[in-house]
Amino acid sequence: MTPFEHFQSITMKVGTVIDAQEFPEARNPSFKVWIDFGDNNIKKTSAQITKNYTPEDLIGQQVVALVDIPPRQIGPFMSECLLLGVANQNNDIVILQPNQIVPNGKQVH
Repeated sequence: MTPFEHFQSITMKVGTVIDAQEFPEARNPSFKVWIDFGDNNIKKTSAQITKNYTPEDLIGQQVVALVDIPPRQIGPFMSECLLLGVANQNNDIVILQPNQIVPNGKQVH
């Protein structure tokens, strides 16, 4: 079991995708995604979500991301957060999203 304190140390926030691009240099099919978490806090990530989304689909969508992780080099791209999702019946990732619009930067509780 994971101690509750461990869960409390993880910061997940809601942000809005402001840009998404193909990432042809990635080993696995991926997009480069920029997320606005409010207050001039824009983070970028690499996401393997190409089966269910196009870059155009993502722009303007609110998403949930883990924001307090160290940056990680993904090929020539520095990933600064982790876009959260769950595998569907085909094992393709579906992103987690609030079902109502909320302010960017709101923390998930």
